[in-house]
This record gives sequence, C-alpha cells and structure tokens, in this order.
Amino acid sequence: MSDSSSSTATDAATPESEGPPASLQAGLKPRHVTMISIAGVIGAGLFVGSAKAIATAGPAVLIAYAMAGTLVVLVMRMLGEMATAQPDTGSFSTYADRALGPWAGFSIGWLYWWFWVIVIPVEATAGALILGDWFPGVPQWAFALLITGLLVVTNLFSVGNYGEFEFWFALVKVIAIVAFIVAGALAIFGLLPGSKTSGVSNLWQAGGFMPNGFGAVLSAMLVTMFTFMGTEIVTIAAAESPNPEAGIRKAVNSVIWRISLFYLGSIFVVVALVPWNDRSMVDGNSGSYQAALERMGLGGLTTVLEFVILTAVASCLNSALYTASRMAFSLSTRGDAPAGWSRTTSRGVPANAIIASSVVGFLGVIGNYLLPEKIFGYLLASSGAIALFVYLVIALSQLKMRRQLDDQGTKPAVRMWLYPGLTYATIIFIVGVLVLMLVQEGHRLELGLSLALAAVILAIGVSRRGIGGHRSAEQGAGSARR
Repeated sequence: MSDSSSSTATDAATPESEGPPASLQAGLKPRHVTMISIAGVIGAGLFVGSAKAIATAGPAVLIAYAMAGTLVVLVMRMLGEMATAQPDTGSFSTYADRALGPWAGFSIGWLYWWFWVIVIPVEATAGALILGDWFPGVPQWAFALLITGLLVVTNLFSVGNYGEFEFWFALVKVIAIVAFIVAGALAIFGLLPGSKTSGVSNLWQAGGFMPNGFGAVLSAMLVTMFTFMGTEIVTIAAAESPNPEAGIRKAVNSVIWRISLFYLGSIFVVVALVPWNDRSMVDGNSGSYQAALERMGLGGLTTVLEFVILTAVASCLNSALYTASRMAFSLSTRGDAPAGWSRTTSRGVPANAIIASSVVGFLGVIGNYLLPEKIFGYLLASSGAIALFVYLVIALSQLKMRRQLDDQGTKPAVRMWLYPGLTYATIIFIVGVLVLMLVQEGHRLELGLSLALAAVILAIGVSRRGIGGHRSAEQGAGSARR
C-alpha cells in the first residue's frame, strides 16, 4: 500500500496514544470488498426504473445499456489505475487534488458528497413505500426515518458492520438476478412450466428492434447512465481493507462481466419476453422485472420481488451513508472540510463525518414529506449530472497522473488501455453526453441545476485554494496525519 494514502491500513493499525486515531481501520474483509464490487452496480433502478428506458427505446435499450456500460468500464479502468498506484479513501477526489490541483479535489469531493446525501432521502422514501404497503397502519415517514436511523447506527459502530450488511444485501441481489436470468432463459427456450411466453420474437416485433430511432436510444442512455453510479465505491471501500490493491484490481477486472450479466443479461430477458410497448412498461407502475415475471407465470412472486427491491434500497442507502462519510473524512484530512470530520473513534470510525452526513440525509427525508414537491424535486435535480462530472474529473486526472506515474517509473497493477487515445475518446464522449442533456428537454433542468451547484462549489474551491499549484502524494499524506 502506498504511503500517500490518507487512510491506509498500516496507519490504522497504529493507534495514537492520546485521543481518537485520525485514521481509518482496515475493518473490511476480502469477501466484503468482493461482494461490494460485484453488487455495487445493482441498484433499485435496475428493478424498477429500467421500464422507462425500455418504453423509450424499445428492444434497442440493450444498445443504450451497452453504451453506458462501456463508459463505466473505461472510467473504472482509469480509476483503477490510480487507485492501485495510491489507494485512498478519498479516491478520485484525492487524485484530482494531486493531478489537477486542490481546487479540483475540493470541488468534485463536495459534489460527490452532495450526490450521496441526496440519495439518502430518495432511497429511504423508496423503502418506506414498500414497507407502507406491507404495514398500511404505519406512516411512511416513520419507516423512512427508521430505515435511515438503523443504518446510521450500524455505520457508527464499525466499518465491519457496513461491510457485513452490504455483503448480505449484495448476496440477496446477486441470487435474485441470477435466478431471474435462469428462469427467463428457461422461458425463452420453452422449458419453464406455466410460462405464458417463449422465444425472442419480441426483439423485432411491434416496430422492429429500434422502433423509435437512434435518438430514442440516446435518450434511454441518459436514463440508464445514472443507474451505474456506485461502481466506483469499491475504490473507496478497498482503502479500509488489508490488501486494497488486490481488491481494486479484482473489482476493475471483473466490471465487464458484472455489467454484462446483471444489466445486459437481465434486460435481454425482459425485452425478449415482454413487448416493449406493453402497458406495464409504458405506465412503469409495476416495473420491468414484475412484468417479465407475470409473463413467465411467476406473478405470485411479487412479494419476493418487493423484498429484493427493498434489499436493493437498503444496500444503496447503506452505501450512501458510508460513501458520503468517507468522502467527508477525506475532505477534512486535506483541510477542505471541518477538522472534526477527520476525527475517528477507537474503532477507526469517522463518527463526526457519519453524523454530519446523516443529519443532512435526515433533513432530506423530512423535507421530502414537508416541502412542496417541486422544491425537493429541484434539490434532487441538482445532483442529476454529478455522475458525469465525476467521470470527467476521473478521466482528466488519469490523463495527467499517468504521466506522473510513468515519469516515476511506477507501473500500477491496473493500467488504462490504449493510453492516451482511449482516455481522450472517453473525455469527448462524456462531453457529448453533457451536450445531449442540454438538448434533451427532460434533462435540461438537471444539467442546469447541476452546473449551477458545480459553479458555486468551484468558485468556493478556487477562492480557498487558488487555480494553480498541485499537492503531491506526500503532502496529501502529511495533511491526513495532522
């Protein structure tokens, strides 16, 4: 592990004699990191939100998922190169700090923190809706606060708790999707008893494979793009494991088959068995997976599917609390957030960072029920393009950091393919997607509010840090030890 990491396991293994240690512990086991990397890409949006993308693009939604997935693979490859060279709980924020300047690390770190604290009320509300259907006598806001509160407590206790909860949440998601794909394959080949459908003719019936043209595919890509956010969490979590380099390398190398299996595989089953213009897809009330199960004669598994979706929601909420707190911790170690956020408990948990992130999350949960719908919608929209900002900063940081690593003679365990050509191509693609958001009326508000938020944070970052100058890995580690 690099000495430059602000949260290395070796630092964590050496407690300070006075006061809480200013470092994180290596409390995540290899199986935790492995499962976080495998299922980190699976969110509730896959089970429910994919219906909107299918209704937009038809069977050609597979192209939309493939395009978005390819971008994620390339970004993860670049991030993996930097993370295996210098594992750090601040991940891309720290690398932007070192490669582009402290202003860049400040700006993208705070934007990323905002993204995840906004996810907290969204996922808590989604979970409350499911529990509200099961227990109609209990107010939904009570369930939202209860879910959030329970996961806050587990995160405060130890990072091992986060890892253990995430391990089992992830396992449920993986088993559910694999079972869905197996059942779907049996139905496609006419081998599933009781199935009301078979074959793959829905791929070209009802207007062809691309019934609404390529423009609709691009629109669907914008819908699918943000469901992949969370893949990068493994590079943050691995810094709290005994062997971060191995965990990151394994996660990055497996991202292709993970996206192919969980997204392309399961969505293929859906569009093969359910007509893209089916009412269940257009309305989007039941979700694409539920529609496919109905066609397979497995509609009775609705409660099981709801449990899986609830698990996915809890997993995302758990990760949101963890990720926001670790980014807050990293910002604090670099002097870009309140100093108290980098203080840790005797268990190596950044309790103040967790509490601060949780308070904002709790306010979001309350605001979702008390504020007018438009106001909370604007807050949610302000995070709509942050994923693309993160991807762009990762690519720009890798472009420069790779030169630094080559000059130092360092060869990371993961290296970006066809550097620098493929990195430049990725940057151009990300900018193209941002332009696409600008011309797509449904995404214009998200882009505008995200840009406004980014401009404010960037202005603060530049005023605090200046536009020039860079901080070396050694300087970053020094600030982390203060």
